[in-house]
Amino acid sequence: MSDKGLSESENDFKVIGTRPIRPDGIDKVTGRALYGADRYAPGMLVGKVLRSPYPHARIRAIDTTRAEALAGVKAIITKGDFGPVPASQKATLNNVMAQDKALFDGHAIAAVAAVDNSTALKALELIQVDYEILPHVTDVVAAMADDAPLVHDDNFTKGVEPKPKKPSNIAARLEFGHGDVEAGFGEASLIVEQEFATEAAHQGYIEPPACLATYSDDGSSELWCTTQGHFMVRDTCAALLGITVSKLRVTASEIGGGFGGKTAVYLEPLALALSRKSGRPVKMVMSRSEVFRAAGPTASSSMRVKIGVDKDGRITAADALLNYQSGAFPGFITMLGAMSAFACYNLENVRSVGHEVITNRPMQVSYRAPGAPISNFAVESVIDELARKLDMDPIEFRLKNAAREGDRSSYGPRYEQIGLEKTLETVRENPHYQAALPKGHGRGVAVGFWFNFGGLTAISLNINSDGTVTVSVGRPDIGGSRASMCLMAAEELGIPYENVRTIIADTSSLGYNDTTDGSRTTFSNGLAIIQAARQAKSIMCARAAKMWDLPEEAVEWGDGAVQPCGPNAGDFPAVSIAEIAGKAPQTGGPIAGHCEVNAEGAGVSFAAHIADVEVDEDTGRTTVHRYTVVQDAGKAIHPAYVEGQYQGGAAQGIGWALNEGYVYGDDGLMQNPGFLDYRIPVCSDLPMIDTEIIEIPNKGHPYGVRGVGETSIVPPLATIANAIRSATGVRVNQVPMAPPVVLKALEES
Repeated sequence: MSDKGLSESENDFKVIGTRPIRPDGIDKVTGRALYGADRYAPGMLVGKVLRSPYPHARIRAIDTTRAEALAGVKAIITKGDFGPVPASQKATLNNVMAQDKALFDGHAIAAVAAVDNSTALKALELIQVDYEILPHVTDVVAAMADDAPLVHDDNFTKGVEPKPKKPSNIAARLEFGHGDVEAGFGEASLIVEQEFATEAAHQGYIEPPACLATYSDDGSSELWCTTQGHFMVRDTCAALLGITVSKLRVTASEIGGGFGGKTAVYLEPLALALSRKSGRPVKMVMSRSEVFRAAGPTASSSMRVKIGVDKDGRITAADALLNYQSGAFPGFITMLGAMSAFACYNLENVRSVGHEVITNRPMQVSYRAPGAPISNFAVESVIDELARKLDMDPIEFRLKNAAREGDRSSYGPRYEQIGLEKTLETVRENPHYQAALPKGHGRGVAVGFWFNFGGLTAISLNINSDGTVTVSVGRPDIGGSRASMCLMAAEELGIPYENVRTIIADTSSLGYNDTTDGSRTTFSNGLAIIQAARQAKSIMCARAAKMWDLPEEAVEWGDGAVQPCGPNAGDFPAVSIAEIAGKAPQTGGPIAGHCEVNAEGAGVSFAAHIADVEVDEDTGRTTVHRYTVVQDAGKAIHPAYVEGQYQGGAAQGIGWALNEGYVYGDDGLMQNPGFLDYRIPVCSDLPMIDTEIIEIPNKGHPYGVRGVGETSIVPPLATIANAIRSATGVRVNQVPMAPPVVLKALEES
């Protein structure tokens, strides 16, 4: 069998790069799409959580007697309703339900299932908890002090030799880099060193976590939930409740925003435990206050960055100390922030040290490119100061030091084909960068980087009897990925986009799929779909050969059909997918392609942003008047959704830069757990965000795809800071750069 296949030249694409409407769009705009809180079941109970009113307290006793006696209460659970769990899941269980101590304001202490909402809330009031209030710490710097209250008495810093003799709140020390940093600074003719701080920001998804659990008498159970990874939910819940994985079926609802925030479990194990205890379905939905207090934001930080350059503007050494608070449990955000800090530059001498610091705050989880916007804010601010002191154009300075193909990255591997240089050159020629600035306005630029991942992926592609195609994928659609999947299947099979439907399969229908995060979905799902489609094409060629009584090598695939080739070319008319599928019962049965793979070859991604701002020096208010995103997509499968990802990341980054941040009082309680006081940007806060897509193909994907969903949130914090510096002459080293912060910096300058 011969397969003409597809060249990787964009000129050969027929549907890739077009902008069809999204297949789930009508259901979403008409209200038919079902989200986390939209599913109901007969006899369903309402589940509610009792949460700690203290940031740190020992739980001496819990008395549920009065609550259990309340009419309409069907089940109450506490830590005793969860058995022993694997060591790898102990922190997860402790986050879901407090064990010996409440570790943060809003930590779950108990949960109730009742016949209605008011009864469940009344039951929470009747539960009596005997707390021993303990000293707390919510600030990252204070938590690192020798005399800081310990969140965990048994935490000894990892990554330090010899092992510390004394416990502390520093969970880990991580270091990345190469060369001789001190020698590099000795070669520098100019050194800039500054300190920075950022506050935690929430993902701000509109739909709160929600789920519906049903536990049956035979031990089987089902879970409907809003999540970025229903296979992760299945495996985690099974481990926490001692359920056999095959007996737990999880279905992902449509998702009303996630941005990395729905990559952990919160309510799901509680709902399953309540259903198991009550014998009835249990539905749980977080309030907005619960979301902010208990459903993890990203980290806050304290940082110091030092960079030296020679007289020609080449960086001789770069050094960063990054202290990230990870909430009440160790995480991974510090590692990614330290790895990505200097990734945009070709450096001979570089060091990035990260400290992961435990505090009395909720567990930190991903927020698009987790950790990268934080370290990038510090690094790109110092880069901007160097360019200013050298009187060098900030784009030219970055081009002089930019990472290119073959360069060793600051975190280890050498880069393959990358698009940073092209991205910077495009910014330099962009009309926005070339435009004159109005009086009193400032312009800032910054670059950013993200890794992108592949991971475990399982796909089924079924050829229907009429020649249409159904693709089953195992990752929730959080940004229009169904359309991209349909486009890649249609491209590979040579059929119209409208002939392909993509569905999100439940955990009982496919092999394991990693969570929708790491900008992995279009890359790894697409890679698997292409392989599955090629398998299906091979089968269809064999079926056509059988129909013609020809050997398989005497037919080939082309333009969505099978035709004879070689000596037999022209002997029979080409047969379409529909014709082959229609005769499938007579030629061997159903036709499908499958792919199960640990996808490798994900390409890294770079972006450069431009912002024009105006600062009211009487109030400190910053207005963003113009914003442009230039980013390498590898290959934009659906350009409209790529542009949407660029714009969404920029919008969230602008909000984080100017307004968003957790506020804790001296009592350790969150002061702004709602959208009234935690202010995300609305349309009137943002300019139109212009985009320009660069396409430097990723060699690790058949169509050249790179992940795009996370890189766009990395540069905005620094871009806005650099624009404020341009407008006012003052460097603001603290995020959010809210009016009081900017006003104070102006007054102190």
